[in-house]
Amino acid sequence: MDAYKGKFERISSENYEEFLKALDVNYLLRKAAMVSTPTMEFSEENGVWSIKSATTLKSMELKFKVGEEFEETTADGRDVRAVANFEGGKFVIVQRAKKAGQASTRTIRELNGPNELIYTMRVEGSCPPQD
Repeated sequence: MDAYKGKFERISSENYEEFLKALDVNYLLRKAAMVSTPTMEFSEENGVWSIKSATTLKSMELKFKVGEEFEETTADGRDVRAVANFEGGKFVIVQRAKKAGQASTRTIRELNGPNELIYTMRVEGSCPPQD
């Protein structure tokens, strides 16, 4: 996991706007996200991992312990319960929406050599209706 420690910059994206549409991100925020050049920085201290994502418009930090559930508010404003695991050399984070009708996601961060991070994001459906 130490190989992940460092900073990465987005150099390309595929189907990112479609992903944002599936999350119901509004038009203006989608367009801003599409033209941004975010960086992602990984660090770890005493078993707590930090992933800092930053653009010129917004910065966020995700802190977690591998294998432990945590709550977060995503960049698009969804409140989720999440768990991060390290599977097959990849960081896999599953976010389950807390609010009915909102999407859940699964993200995979994997290294392709020492200087390239591949970040795959998938929508996994909506939170079931709550009684």
